[in-house]
Amino acid sequence: MIAKENKNKIRQKRHRMIRYTLSGTAERPRLNVYRSINNVYVQFIDDEKGNTIAAASSLDSALKEQLKGKNKKDQALLVGEYAAQKLMASGVREAVFDRGGYLYTGRVKNIADGARKAGLKI
Repeated sequence: MIAKENKNKIRQKRHRMIRYTLSGTAERPRLNVYRSINNVYVQFIDDEKGNTIAAASSLDSALKEQLKGKNKKDQALLVGEYAAQKLMASGVREAVFDRGGYLYTGRVKNIADGARKAGLKI
């Protein structure tokens, strides 16, 4: 019998390969994306110090009313915009996009679009 491939393990391997070349700094942090079945999570990471500068997710209480009744793609757009606003409040205007091994489509693309819409340069 043929064993079923573990898609998350393949994604994690792809993410490790991407991370060899991608790194965030304090001036240009790494915008990391994680998506679960129901929610999306965004972090801005300074890899030199190992600190998370700003973070947001579809579970944040500040976004609860805005996300009500929207589909997952629209929620991702709002989360990306909110996360970028939180980062820009600390004075950072640029970021490096780390898609986390996911394909650049759907919710992952909407997070990047929302961040750009808020004025963040990716």
